[in-house]
Amino acid sequence: MAQLIKLQDYISRYEWNPYRYPSQYMRLKQDNWKKIQYQSENENTVEAEEEGHVEQNSAFSKWKSFFKTGNWHAEEKDSDEEENNLPKTEKDLKQYFLDKLFPLQLKWATSTVTDVSFMDKRFYHDDRLKFFLQRFPDTYLLMYYPIFNIKNAPVDGEIILLSPIGIEIIYIIEEEPKAKIVADDERTWIVKDKEEQSKILSPMIALKRTEQLVRSILSIEDIEFPVNKVVLSRVNNIEFHSEPFNTKIIGKYSYEKWFKEKRSLVSPLKSSQLKIADLLLKNCRSTFVKRPEWEEDTNTFSVGKEDV
Repeated sequence: MAQLIKLQDYISRYEWNPYRYPSQYMRLKQDNWKKIQYQSENENTVEAEEEGHVEQNSAFSKWKSFFKTGNWHAEEKDSDEEENNLPKTEKDLKQYFLDKLFPLQLKWATSTVTDVSFMDKRFYHDDRLKFFLQRFPDTYLLMYYPIFNIKNAPVDGEIILLSPIGIEIIYIIEEEPKAKIVADDERTWIVKDKEEQSKILSPMIALKRTEQLVRSILSIEDIEFPVNKVVLSRVNNIEFHSEPFNTKIIGKYSYEKWFKEKRSLVSPLKSSQLKIADLLLKNCRSTFVKRPEWEEDTNTFSVGKEDV
C-alpha cells in the first residue's frame, strides 16, 4: 500500500516526523499481516484471542481493537459475525486487510499525537484515493491534492506520487466509458461522446502549475530529482499527436502497462526520497486544532515500544 503522507490541507503524522513514520508503517503492516494470516489459518487461536486468553495489550490485540472500533469512522461498524469469520481465500483476506487498514491511513494523514484536522468523510469512499493506497507498493509516498503555502497564499496541487527514483505529478481524467478524449491545444481538450462533443480545460495547465511548485521547492536545497507529469485515464482512450515535453499521456489502452511498471518497482525507501518528502511537506498548508487535553487516542497501538 502506498503511504498517504499528505491529504489536502490536513495535518499529517508524516510532516511531524517524515523520517520515522514511513519505515514504521511498513513494519507495522508486515507484522500485522502475518498475524492476521495466522489468525485466519488457526481457528483455535482466533477463539482463544477473542475470549481474552492472549494479553490485551499485545500489538495484535490493539490491532484487532482498532478494527472493531468505529471512533474515526462512524459507518465502519462490522458485526461480530463478520469479525469472527475472516475470508477463506488469501486474495479475499488481503482485500479485507487493506480495507481495514484504510481508516488508519486516513487517521495518520489527518492527525498527530497533539493535533487533529476535521476531515471530510467523503474520503472514506474516495475510490481514486483507495486505488493509489491499495494498489501501489509501500515505498510510494502519496500527496493527494496537497495545498501548498506559497508566500502565505494557498495554491492547490495535483496528485503527487513520490517513489525512490522520481516524482510523478498525476492528473486523473475520467469521463463516460465510451467517451473519447482528444488532446487539442494548450488551453482546451475535447471530449467526444457518441455524436456530442464538449470542451474541457487542458490538464496540462494544472500539471504545469504543480510542476513549477515542486521544482521551485526542490531548488531551495539544490536537489536534482526526476519530475514527470502524467495525464491518466483508466477508462477512456486519449488521442494526441505528440506528448508534451516531460509528460506521459496514459489512456485505457496503455494504462495496464504503466500500472505494471509502477507495481514492479523494487526499491527500498531512499534517504533522498524522505528528504524530498520532508521539504515538500514543509511547504504545504495545514489546518488543525489542538487535541483536548482530556481526549485519548483510543485507536493507537504499538509495534514493540513505538507508539503509533
